[in-house]
Amino acid sequence: MTNRQVLLIIAVFVVLTLGSFIWYIATWDSRKGTDQTTLIILPEILPPEAPALATGTML
Repeated sequence: MTNRQVLLIIAVFVVLTLGSFIWYIATWDSRKGTDQTTLIILPEILPPEAPALATGTML
């Protein structure tokens, strides 16, 4: 590959990346998804290799 081909591939990648980001921002609806909540479920029983700070035995 020549230097010109490599630069062309890099330029195409950058244009596609920026284009997809601009498309995402342009079509983003801030009201869509406001009723969704994110739920993180943490295990109540930690594995034995868990650090002492996580298990609460360090206090």
